Amino acid sequence: MSSHSASTTIATIGIDLGKNTFHLVGLDRRGAIVSQLKLSRGQIERRLANVPPCLIGMEACSGSHHIGRRLTALGHDVRLIPAQYVKPFLKGHKNDYRDAEAIAEAVQRPTMRFVAIKSIPHRVRVAASRPPHFRPSFPDKQILNALVEVATALNHLTIRNLEGAEMKPSQTQYAPWNLETRTRQTRGR
Repeated sequence: MSSHSASTTIATIGIDLGKNTFHLVGLDRRGAIVSQLKLSRGQIERRLANVPPCLIGMEACSGSHHIGRRLTALGHDVRLIPAQYVKPFLKGHKNDYRDAEAIAEAVQRPTMRFVAIKSIPHRVRVAASRPPHFRPSFPDKQILNALVEVATALNHLTIRNLEGAEMKPSQTQYAPWNLETRTRQTRGR
């Protein structure tokens, strides 16, 4: 990460998650802003692989679990914060960098409550086991989000065909899962 001073070390990073871009604010041990970055989804993992292990905070949402698992694998201490706990730390008008700064400040609090980073099987199990009247209307958003996360994780795997050639899961042929049929079955009960 680029920083204002080469001698300062980033102790805490706050990440404001977006659809395509992430805003990062790095704080030193005193809480001063050391860096501000705007990264695309593909750049974040490569950029944070070069940063010494530190505390990383993100607002808890459907995509934060996947990113949290990836950053934890790099050695960082990743914590997810419910959005309502970040709001009191916002300063001035809302923008993405201020959101990231508020997340970085909130994650440092010793009494802050965090959301556990959930595994893919856990997220799929929770989404599929909810009774239909507690789920959003069609399309079933929780199940779709969990399936998107599974597909994203599978896309990072390498599969070998019978001849031994490497191929991505997107190059293989999977039987599609018929969400419409499943939804009709659960609603018909």
